[in-house]
Amino acid sequence: MTEPFRVEFVPGVTPDKWLRVWGERLPDSPLEAVPVDDGDAVAHLRDGTSSMVLLRLPVDRDGLHVIPLYEEVPVVVVAKDHVVAAFDEVDVADLAEDVLLQDPALVPEWAAAATTQAREKAAAMPAMTTKQAVSVVATGSGIVIVPMSVARLHHRKDVVHRPVSGVAPSRIGLAWRVDDEDPRTEDFIGIVRGRTERSTRGAPSPDAAPPSSRGENASGQAGRAQSPGGRNHRPSPRRGQQTGRKGATRGGGSRRKGRR
Repeated sequence: MTEPFRVEFVPGVTPDKWLRVWGERLPDSPLEAVPVDDGDAVAHLRDGTSSMVLLRLPVDRDGLHVIPLYEEVPVVVVAKDHVVAAFDEVDVADLAEDVLLQDPALVPEWAAAATTQAREKAAAMPAMTTKQAVSVVATGSGIVIVPMSVARLHHRKDVVHRPVSGVAPSRIGLAWRVDDEDPRTEDFIGIVRGRTERSTRGAPSPDAAPPSSRGENASGQAGRAQSPGGRNHRPSPRRGQQTGRKGATRGGGSRRKGRR
């Protein structure tokens, strides 16, 4: 086939390792790897713009095969001089008075913990891209809660990000159309799943449980789910002393953790 095999990936996903393996195994089969916005990923897959997409779950699986790959640690992005910057980790309940600069529906845990005033201010915020929201965060006007990979993608010198507990991690998965019979689809699945070049290719289970829930990583090895770069996406929090925040008396004290 002379037409390039097109694989799209949402912000924060780094498919470099898989692309490198593809180039080594299939040097005569061109592959196009193209970034895509989260909101366009499934639409591009359904209309044939892309053959496969690395996207965030959950998605509407109607007509699609989906393989869960790994989980991403949620973090809160704050201005550099925000009190959260002094901690190694923060609980979502401690962000109750901060204004979320994104659709609260994307972070229901924050919406459940937020004060009425904070929710009203968040609802009045105009729609922004993640990059725009982070630039507003830098002014001290609010926060965003995103996967760590996205925070790193939009990092600025005037903001910091910290892991936030109490928020469900996001999951990255690989999706393709049920009616797509392109044999290169199976080649890419094998690479993402860590099959060796000589291994026998078999149809994957589209509804397989996420690797982390089975105690396996994306390569089928025992251990924690890993990113394409090989690093664990859910690091153990560093040891630290619990330090109270003035004015925060939920449950007898702040749940922020870490060393000042």
